[in-house]
Amino acid sequence: MVLRYLDRYRDTGLLLLRIGFGLMFIYHGYPKISGGVMVWENLGNITMPHLGITFLPVFWGFMFAIAEFVGGILLLFGFFFRPACIMLAVNMAIAVIMKISTDAGLAGAAPALEDGIVFLSLILIGPGKYSVDNELEDPSNRYKGYGRY
Repeated sequence: MVLRYLDRYRDTGLLLLRIGFGLMFIYHGYPKISGGVMVWENLGNITMPHLGITFLPVFWGFMFAIAEFVGGILLLFGFFFRPACIMLAVNMAIAVIMKISTDAGLAGAAPALEDGIVFLSLILIGPGKYSVDNELEDPSNRYKGYGRY
């Protein structure tokens, strides 16, 4: 098959994907997490009414900020990988709902929808052998040249 030799770099591809998405979510989450209560309240007030939730906007905004920033860090290192991907997928699902309900349409919701699809896929794929989760699960894997995920 064409380019079949690249199969041996599957875990390297997962590492690149984790690094790229992790860094981008850290980049987008940092201003939200460091913005403090006013940013969290604004984020909660903008987002949650589209789900019919109008109470505790600071809490919800803080949860969105944590999901992006801490989720990006966990994704980057492949630590608590699947819970982090679940957290990020839920965050993206809420972003899609918000965008669609504000008449931004599919074009406005597309980036969050695409990210959500990637996170759902990563939940099934796992972090790969170059991850903290893999090392914690079975440290002897690093000497065998393969990882269990």
